[in-house]
Parts: sequence; structure tokens; C-alpha cells
Amino acid sequence: VGLLMFLEVIYRASLSFFISRMGIVITTYKPLWKLTKCRIFSLFVSFILPECGKRPIFEDGTQYSRIIGGMEAEVGEFPWQVSIQARNEHFCGGAIINEWWIVTAAHCLFSEELSPMDLSVVLGTNDLRSPSLEIKRVTSIILHKDFQRVNMDNDIALLLLALPITFSGLKEPICLPRKLSPSMWHKCWVAGWGQTNTDDKNSMKTDLMKVPMIIIDWKKCSKAFPRLTKNMLCAGYENESFDACQGDSGGPLVCTTKSDKNWYQVGIISWGRSCGQKNTPGIYTLLENYNLWIKNVTEIEGRPFNAEEMRSPPSRKQVRSHAAEFPETGSPRFWLLISLLSYMLF
Repeated sequence: VGLLMFLEVIYRASLSFFISRMGIVITTYKPLWKLTKCRIFSLFVSFILPECGKRPIFEDGTQYSRIIGGMEAEVGEFPWQVSIQARNEHFCGGAIINEWWIVTAAHCLFSEELSPMDLSVVLGTNDLRSPSLEIKRVTSIILHKDFQRVNMDNDIALLLLALPITFSGLKEPICLPRKLSPSMWHKCWVAGWGQTNTDDKNSMKTDLMKVPMIIIDWKKCSKAFPRLTKNMLCAGYENESFDACQGDSGGPLVCTTKSDKNWYQVGIISWGRSCGQKNTPGIYTLLENYNLWIKNVTEIEGRPFNAEEMRSPPSRKQVRSHAAEFPETGSPRFWLLISLLSYMLF
């Protein structure tokens, strides 16, 4: 018993150190989650070979704060969410799809003056004011060749990172969607650091905020938006002021299904008439139409992405083969994995 208590202290201490290095301060002695061997094993597998759409350190809860009908996101709730920045200023959101690639909106990057050297990607945090942000440089910007600024069709882009992401409970890939009927999607959310007041450009948030969403029937939405294409979907509420806004563009619309606990990126925040207006849904890029485009582009760039492989639970053979890629001795990730393994073995 004494050994277990000692290992648990080491585990929690290393976790606290790891999380603080990611720029998030935990100011409570309440455990982040119930420490069970099943959960510990899940965490271990996620560190060695992550499966997309998982939130290994998040437990459901609510923490309310107004943001055009929204609330503050909790630690680890959207581990795929990233801030895309130019000269250290947030301007758009994006999502991690694997260790090399970020998916976002083409209109965010549609500028001849913008080069990869101007961009950085902040990940693994909810708080953009943190003194210890993890920042990745960008080596390539890839816009869909058929993106049309006039009607926002094909509003999708990819960013190739200079160095791969080391996944953790705070940094996880999102699953790309299968083709499903809109009615199959369940518990949809958008999150971002965008404006909380449509009339105030200074109302950008430094804490990640979230808004629940409902996908709206395409035919019904197209009556209100005649320029809607089959590459778009609508989400929002008829009688509520829930919406994304400026600064949220490029971020993911994520959902689960009733039969699947994984999270999928169904859409990319694209455009709308105004933020948070009743009977005026937001328009999103329909991501399921671009799985093949993403596959082809990433292969051409030499960093191929396989959506189906990311969606599949890792096998024991895969875990063993990837376990050889052990983190650097003495690093926060090293001590975290040692603690997880110790707790599982005793």
C-alpha cells in the first residue's frame, strides 16, 4: 500500500510538472481524474500511439462564462484545438489531424503577403497568456486550389509543421469524419479564442471558449443562404444567440455519434452574415468532402496522412513497436510514462 501511495504521489507530481510546462496552472488539490488502472492504461496507450478523437485527461463538467452564448472550455476538453498566429498575434483557429498537419480555413491564409515564416501554431493550452506556450513553426501553407473568395467554396487549407507534435493529454489529433447523415452527429461543439462581442474587435478572448451547436438541414439553410454549396453545412440555433465569431475562423466543428465515443471534425468555421444573431446559422466547410484531397496533398508533401488508420484503435503489436520510441530520459514525458507504467505494474 505504501508503495502504491508513493507511486501515486510521483505520478501526480510529474503530471503537475508536465501540465505546468504546457502553460496551465492547476490551483486545486482535487485529483484531475479518478486514478484507475484502466484509465492509466488508456493514457499510456495515448502517449505511445494516440488514437484520434480522444480526450484522455478531460472529465465532463461545466464552467460558465458568456461568449455569444458560450462558456469557458476546460483543461483537455479540446486537445486538438490550436491557435494560428502571425507575429505572435492570434488570428485564426485550426485543428491537429496528426503529428505533422493542421487543418484550417483557406480564407484565413488567403494573402500573397503571408508566408510560412510569418506563421506559428500554439498548441496544448487553453490560455494564450501563458508564459510557457508550446509553439510550432510552419514550413508549408497549402490552400485548396479551387478555393473561391467570392462564395467561400472549398474553404480549406493545411499547414505543415517544421517539427512533429509529441502527443499528450493536452495535445491530441481529431478524427476526420466518415460520410454520415447529419442526423447521426451528436453533441456538437465549436471552440475558439475569437470575439465575444460582434461589435467590439477588442473583445478577443485569451481563454478558450466553447459553444454547443446543432447541425441544420442543408435544404432549409440554403433558402436563407442562396450561395450555399454542397461543400458547406450550417450549424446554430433558430432562437438562441450561440455562434462563432471573428478570430474563431478555421477552428473545428466537432461532434460525436450516439454509437461512437470518438470525436470527429465535421466542419471548419468558415463564414456567416453576423455573429450570434437569432435565425442566422454559421456556415462551415463540410470536411467529409475533403478526405481524399487531404490524403493526396499530404502524400505529395512527403508526410502522408491516413484518416482510417488514425480512427482505428491501436493493436498490441502497434503499441509494442511504437513503445521503442521512448521519450528522452529526464524529460517531463519520460517521468510521466514511468509513473503510468509503475502504477499499472503494482
